[in-house]
Amino acid sequence: MRKIIICTFLTLDGVMQAPGGPDEDAASGFEHGGWQKPVTDDEVGMAVSNWYDPADAMLLGRKTYDIFASYWPNADPANPFTHRMNAMRKYVASRTLTSLKWQNSTLLEGDVADAVRELKASDGGNINVVGSGDLAQTLMRHDLVDEYRLTIHPVIIGTGKRLFADGAIPTALQPVDVSTTKSGTVVGIYRPSGKPSYGSY
Repeated sequence: MRKIIICTFLTLDGVMQAPGGPDEDAASGFEHGGWQKPVTDDEVGMAVSNWYDPADAMLLGRKTYDIFASYWPNADPANPFTHRMNAMRKYVASRTLTSLKWQNSTLLEGDVADAVRELKASDGGNINVVGSGDLAQTLMRHDLVDEYRLTIHPVIIGTGKRLFADGAIPTALQPVDVSTTKSGTVVGIYRPSGKPSYGSY
């Protein structure tokens, strides 16, 4: 069984929108695009690179796919991550796209949850869900997420799309590996472990 792993950059208040640049995603008037660059470091980059070692595919929503497909095919070939991103199989969940130009891209057909269940049951390695906030919400609602790999950066934005938005399914998480980088970023790997338990002091 393949694992579905959500890999996401977050602010301290949980915002995942537009970490990479001012023009990445200005939906709903978001004005904080590019928030990640000033609060990251090379240890974060190494951790994220390691997230891809056991993966042989990505699962992307339409917006993230468009961003990646416009960048990686023309990215610096001297960067080893460029080859990895271009060579990796990409599965895309979209109601509007009818064709995909980025190499090794496949459009999922039919109901997204059913299609992802089929992917999980197929042969292969881990499948990383990168960015793709709306898709991540769908996967969480259908109990299809096996692991979260998160970088939580020391900055508060106050507005924007959140990974764990209002209405998220209550879920207990098992910490697998948690560390802090020199920039103060928390790099955490967590696995869902059923419903939360409750107690009283």
